[in-house]
Amino acid sequence: MDILNRVEKALDSIRPYLEADGGNVRVLDFNEGLLRLELLGACGNCPMSTMTLKAGVEEAVKKSVPEVTAVEAINITSADDPNAELPQTMR
Repeated sequence: MDILNRVEKALDSIRPYLEADGGNVRVLDFNEGLLRLELLGACGNCPMSTMTLKAGVEEAVKKSVPEVTAVEAINITSADDPNAELPQTMR
């Protein structure tokens, strides 16, 4: 199984948690150990997105796919962003 398939399988293990809050994640690129992702739906504008990425997504992927040495999301929302919104389940 190639690396991207293994990454998708690892992401599938956490997608139900992301989807429960109206979000998801999409793989954009993998190159030299760096996995680039896009946070979708509620995850794309949630002030908790940094924590979700580091504590959830990155941990799950690195555990299952040791070739991944870093995970980066192209659209992380800052907690002080005036457009940031908590998912409905967290309000």
